[in-house]
Amino acid sequence: MNAPKTPKALSETRQFSRPYRIDNGAKFRLRDIDPGDTSQLTAVDKPRAREALQMGVELLAEMQDRLFAQNRYAVLVVFQAMDAAGKDSAIKHVMSGINPQGCEVSSFKQPSVEELDHDFLWRCARRLPERGRIGIFNRSYYEEVLVVRVHPGYLAAERVPDLKAGESLWQQRYKDIRHFERYLANNGTLVRKIFLHVSRDQQKKRFLERLDDPAKNWKFSAADIAERAHWKQYMEAYEDAIRETAAPHAPWYVVPADNKWFTRIVVASAIVDALASLDLDYPKVTGEKLKEFAAAKKALLAEGNKSRRGG
Repeated sequence: MNAPKTPKALSETRQFSRPYRIDNGAKFRLRDIDPGDTSQLTAVDKPRAREALQMGVELLAEMQDRLFAQNRYAVLVVFQAMDAAGKDSAIKHVMSGINPQGCEVSSFKQPSVEELDHDFLWRCARRLPERGRIGIFNRSYYEEVLVVRVHPGYLAAERVPDLKAGESLWQQRYKDIRHFERYLANNGTLVRKIFLHVSRDQQKKRFLERLDDPAKNWKFSAADIAERAHWKQYMEAYEDAIRETAAPHAPWYVVPADNKWFTRIVVASAIVDALASLDLDYPKVTGEKLKEFAAAKKALLAEGNKSRRGG
């Protein structure tokens, strides 16, 4: 493990995500954040951007090592986005330096029959990170107030008694999510939620790349085009979800996603900021443990002396 980075490096890394953090959704409007924003950085600044990302990756690795050793807190990072916003690549690049033992990525697609036989939080609750670990959710329980809101017909498969689509249902689910995230925070799980905010034009460009590049054909699905037709409804659903569930203990980061090089910096910054907010340090060894260490060291040194004497 390298020496800890300077407070200046930590401060510089954390600043990239601050403009995009939503602690209180009351005044939040999605239109206030430009998907193409790069915080005054330009293409000319890409070398600086790469350095910033590398610094963020190194800081993450350093702090994750302390998180794992301390075994006191857990960190949950929720990613939500429209198709082709860059969730997979952001996770891949930002978490590249993390010890695999201390991080697990869970992807939530269409619910299985077993998952539909439980409450809407159940399948995600089963994948929550243990203390000392970082859990990444690629989509999450928020699908229940996003895709299910846009396609209320999906509710029939959930078979919840007297469940009807309408404003009261979504308000109840927002309330359940708020209580769930407060419960997690109260029990030592730090919750951070990231919405990769891609523009409709940029999504179209990326879909065309997937169609034109044989190496990317596998990423394309006709269902993506069908969902694109509901863009306005999805933007309304995302805005409402963020407004209703942003809180100081479980903030949203609405990250501009039209430029992947910038998106990755902000995502790394948000996770570094989260870890830096915790009281992370390596466990201190005192008392009887120090005596055990001294005895072990003495035995090991004695073992070396015997081998030199031919014993």
